[in-house]
Amino acid sequence: CISIFFVEFQAYFGQDYARTAWIHSIVDCATMLCAPLGSLISNHVSCQAGIMLGGLLASTGLILSSFATSLEHLYLSLGVLTGLGFALCYSPAIAMVGKYFNKRKALAYGIAMSGSGIGTFILAPVVQLLIEQFSWRGALLILGGFVLNLCVCGALMRPISLKEDCKTAPEHLEQNYVPETEKQDLKQMSICSPLIKLWPHECLCYCSWKEYDFLLMPGFMVLAVSILFMAYGCSPLFVYLVPYALSVGVSHHQAAFLMSILGVIDIIGNITFGWLTDRRCLKKHRYFCYLFAVGMDGLCCLFLPVLQSFPLLVPFSFTFGYFDGAYVTLIPVMTADVVGTSLLSSALGVVYFLHAIPYLVSPPVAGWLVDTSGSYTASFLLCGFSMIFSSALLCFARLAKKIKRTHLQSLTGNRALKMHIWTNGAIAYSVTAELDQRDAEGLAVDTNSYSNR
Repeated sequence: CISIFFVEFQAYFGQDYARTAWIHSIVDCATMLCAPLGSLISNHVSCQAGIMLGGLLASTGLILSSFATSLEHLYLSLGVLTGLGFALCYSPAIAMVGKYFNKRKALAYGIAMSGSGIGTFILAPVVQLLIEQFSWRGALLILGGFVLNLCVCGALMRPISLKEDCKTAPEHLEQNYVPETEKQDLKQMSICSPLIKLWPHECLCYCSWKEYDFLLMPGFMVLAVSILFMAYGCSPLFVYLVPYALSVGVSHHQAAFLMSILGVIDIIGNITFGWLTDRRCLKKHRYFCYLFAVGMDGLCCLFLPVLQSFPLLVPFSFTFGYFDGAYVTLIPVMTADVVGTSLLSSALGVVYFLHAIPYLVSPPVAGWLVDTSGSYTASFLLCGFSMIFSSALLCFARLAKKIKRTHLQSLTGNRALKMHIWTNGAIAYSVTAELDQRDAEGLAVDTNSYSNR
């Protein structure tokens, strides 16, 4: 809901689009950039501690922002501090869902991640009302107290341990780095448990590497590049939808209502798309469902510049919000399919980390295009093509993988056929040789008997 404050900040401080957009960019960037830190605290301390600390930092940032005297002040308080707090809360909470659910994982992620859509739906008109009643300073102060409830949410978390998390440490670690008296304890420990601080430095380095060895997986590399383009395309729209609506003559309340529509349809997209992709007919095709959702969001961005009235922007909010919730739900599912559940927390930290640079760069770039061209057309077109390219990249990667697999299967089939022929030939040769030997022996016996006569 920080985009609701965009017009207020721009009017109060008298700055252009590009400089004001840095606030939203830094919030999103800090949230994603520090996501691995949230995973690290969750893995080695506890998810409760990470979420409670994040709630405290986010609340402090919002409260300090209510006393801001410049945009630079907001960059630090609302951008860095609040973004860091959100980072410590987000990735541990999402990763925990993957440990609790297996059969209906996509639906579980959809329900869990629908909270952001519920927040957007409820808070967008509430924040607009708070701004009108108490100014933007009072609204930020009240939000700071509200966000403090994240500490309560963190205290209610109940993490569990999976069997696949309790892997036995490698043999060479036991032999080289762990004393004989600690071997029995080591077998009961997770390879990267919080008790890792008791291990020597070499063991610590090994376990830290094992947490992130998925970075070299080809499938994860392609997913990472695709996410960079997807994140670049989706971020500016949340920043500029309200200013764009105001620029085409939509009232402030109607513009806030567009964000509310986007938020509530995002919830529906989270839940329904998660439920649909858990069905037997679509469960094997989650990959292409994700590609379809990202591509549809890209098409929505391409058509946005021609939608210049409230009745036309409402269907846009419906469509974009639904498919945004759809692909966001499938990001953790696809990540788990690539790296496995045991490494999901660390992998999600990296995935959300990859969002950081696009989230930091794309809103200011879009604002610069608006300031330069005097319209939003170039900004929205760039966002649309970026998301379509993200979808196309994953599609081509899957086709290349399928072609390679087919080629390998054909080679394996030919080798198996040759081995079968060679084996049969060897058996035939052995049987023939044995028969020839028996015939020779029989002939020799007949010859001897004939001589004796």
